[in-house]
Amino acid sequence: MSTSTTGTGIRVAEVGDIEDGEALQVPAEATGHGDVIAVFHDDGAYYALDDTCSHGRASLSEGWIEDGEVECPLHSARFCLKSGEPQCMPATVAARTHRVEVRDGGIWLHPGQEATA
Repeated sequence: MSTSTTGTGIRVAEVGDIEDGEALQVPAEATGHGDVIAVFHDDGAYYALDDTCSHGRASLSEGWIEDGEVECPLHSARFCLKSGEPQCMPATVAARTHRVEVRDGGIWLHPGQEATA
């Protein structure tokens, strides 16, 4: 994965690079953030959450993405892609969101800027 950085975010992919129902991991080294960030594509929209599940040390980008949620592959906790809020047990803590925008044919990630639900 190649990333491009400007004062207005990090270009992490081109539109069409992330299949619907899939996710892309953006390494912490590329974002300056403390965790890998997962960029999800669901039903034509893009979302970003910290990749590590808030309940266990599992990668959310490796989970199942469907109906605006991602299901953790370890214990089946589900998180809202828009807000990061847990949708069921065993997770009780939200996953941190990051703003994503589609601009100039690219998918731009804004690490540390909370997504607006």
